[in-house]
Amino acid sequence: MRLTPSTPIGELEATVMRHVWARGPADVKTVYRAIGAVRRITLNTVQSTMERLYRKGLLDREKVSHAYVYSARVSREAFTADAMRAVVANVLGGKMEPVVSAFVDLAADLSNEDLERLERMIAERRAAADIRRR
Repeated sequence: MRLTPSTPIGELEATVMRHVWARGPADVKTVYRAIGAVRRITLNTVQSTMERLYRKGLLDREKVSHAYVYSARVSREAFTADAMRAVVANVLGGKMEPVVSAFVDLAADLSNEDLERLERMIAERRAAADIRRR
C-alpha cells in the first residue's frame, strides 16, 4: 500500500487502527466499547470510521453472522513506513536530511537495547542492498 495525499487518516481513524493492530480482528461493537464510549462518540460514528478505513484499503472485513469483522490489511510497520515516505516526498520534497536529523535527535533517548536493535536493522538493510546490487 502506498499512501497518497488523497488518503490521509484522521485522529479517530488512527485510534481505530491502533486498536485493531493491538487487539486483532474486531467488529464495530467491540471497537465502540473500547474507544467510542470513552470518546463520547456514537456507535454509528465508529461504524462509518471503520467503513472509511476499509474503503481506504487499511482494513479488510469479513461477514460473520450479521456483522462485519474488520482486520488490519497492512501492518503498523508498513503503514508507518508508507506514511514516512509520503511525508518525505510530499512535504520535504524528497530530501532525507531533515528526517535523518530528527531521527538522530530522537535516537539520543533510546535505550542501549533499542540502539543495538537499530544497529542490527541498519546492518540487515545494508546487506540486503548489497545483494540487490550484485
